[in-house]
Amino acid sequence: MLDKTASNYWKANLRIIFICMAIWALVSFGFGIVLRPLLAGIPIGGTDLGFWFAQQGSILVFIALIFFYTWYMNRLDREYGVDEQ
Repeated sequence: MLDKTASNYWKANLRIIFICMAIWALVSFGFGIVLRPLLAGIPIGGTDLGFWFAQQGSILVFIALIFFYTWYMNRLDREYGVDEQ
């Protein structure tokens, strides 16, 4: 039972890591570089949306992902009984 629980915990951990990495890659590489010409016509804050994602958006999304990952892992730790409290 303990081995199965550890395996499920690790699978859930890897799944959320891959999801967060995919979102970060989409925002930083996808929106900031690959899709920048498509986003160039959308104005935001005095510049275009593609430039905003390349300069600011990817950083803000990364910070949001850090907080989300922390919240999610604390919840997952409590669910599997490996929390620090």
